[in-house]
Amino acid sequence: MTEIDVVVARSGEIESDTVAVAVLEPATELPRAAAALDERAGGRLAELAREGELTGRRDSATVVHAEVDGARRIAVGGLGDRDAADADAFRTAAAAVARSVKRFAGSISWLLDESLPLPLEEQARAVVDGVTLGAYEPGRWKTSGVEEPKLERLVLAGDDAGLDGPASRAAVVARWTNRARDLSNAPANELTPERLAEVAQELTAEQPSLSVEAIGLDRARELGMGAFSAVAQGSQNEGRMIVIRYEPESQKGDTVLGLVGKAITFDTGGISIKPSERMEEMKHDMSGGAAVVGAMGAIAELELPVQTIAVVAAAENMPDGSAYRPGDILTASNGKTIEVISTDAEGRLVLADALVYARGEGATHIVDLATLTGAMVVALGDLYAGVFANDDGWRDQILAAGAASGDRVWPMPLDARYRRMIDSEYADMRNTGKWRMAGAQAGAELLREFAGEGPWAHVDIAGPASLTYGRGDYLSQKGGTGYGVRLLAELASRLA
Repeated sequence: MTEIDVVVARSGEIESDTVAVAVLEPATELPRAAAALDERAGGRLAELAREGELTGRRDSATVVHAEVDGARRIAVGGLGDRDAADADAFRTAAAAVARSVKRFAGSISWLLDESLPLPLEEQARAVVDGVTLGAYEPGRWKTSGVEEPKLERLVLAGDDAGLDGPASRAAVVARWTNRARDLSNAPANELTPERLAEVAQELTAEQPSLSVEAIGLDRARELGMGAFSAVAQGSQNEGRMIVIRYEPESQKGDTVLGLVGKAITFDTGGISIKPSERMEEMKHDMSGGAAVVGAMGAIAELELPVQTIAVVAAAENMPDGSAYRPGDILTASNGKTIEVISTDAEGRLVLADALVYARGEGATHIVDLATLTGAMVVALGDLYAGVFANDDGWRDQILAAGAASGDRVWPMPLDARYRRMIDSEYADMRNTGKWRMAGAQAGAELLREFAGEGPWAHVDIAGPASLTYGRGDYLSQKGGTGYGVRLLAELASRLA
């Protein structure tokens, strides 16, 4: 889709074909910026609010055809009640406006408002997110029936001189989030593990501070990656362990951030094959890897001063004659053995070798992202990811980054007593839990066996990574959400 250019201008110095404001519920009480705009528009907004046509209901947008400030129309986004007007409310209002005008408006000028219950800097970041993510179109493979959005420019109008930096950083991260969505939405016949490695390699032309290495299946076996290789061996599309390194011009501190992503480009379940219903959505099983690739692009473009290494475990989980089987015992690259109970619990297997590799390459602090368990979807739905961590301080940093970025995270217990769930009579562990409880914890306990020494966190993104129904907020489109790009970029910025 067309990328949206974001600029900041002082009030009265804006030029666009649509001017936008946010209002609270009830809309009859217009906040300062909307009231001033309404005065210039001859009271049209207040009139429509009294008639009930203009509302401040959350996720609402009203387009008014009136010439004001050089624009041809006014768009009003609803925030809901004042006590709930947080950053997500602004994202949702901005997305509603973007969806309403993107077919015919080339530019939006958004009037930031000090009288609303969110600091201007946070308003700016949220509006950038909402417009950029809300205007996203998932149907780029359609040959007819879809009109390309005309929206190309967002102007943030405010008199705070400190908005340029936050707005431009938010724009960078939001663009990379949409690029991760493109990867998640890509069909598996196009986005094979090899093609994902090529996409990562192409980043180096845009961002010279990145370098990429793609480890093929033969080399993975030489490195002892028996868990990753077992999953990958059942497909004619060869797996790739994709390693992306970011070397900043200047390093702040001695932290080396490790980002690990699960990228199962299609998951049939293998021999433990999945039901056919909704199996087409298993192209999204590489969303963790997509987020890591997008985050590396954002970190490099923002020139954050923190050395970062990413390891993306890319493979297809297919059931051909060479596929691994239930009952197989695999040896991972740290020497630990895993009894395969279900070949549909493949994500933790590819991540096991990826975690070992990231730690071996010098990562001091690791976070992995994976669409790992249906149990997490049951627990948290499609709004939050669950985070498990071996270090409370590291977990809290991830929670804070999630709250600031909009990629929401909820803390989950990592307790040594859960380890008994993956005890095996034949190997060091089994790849699924023994009982129908705490399935997400069972997966996290297996990953902990491969996280090595030092802070590590596992973020199970199975719920928010892709949407079947839409969420009724700024992410209303079916398909990949790019979850994790904003989280990881925010985390890296806080380490820098």
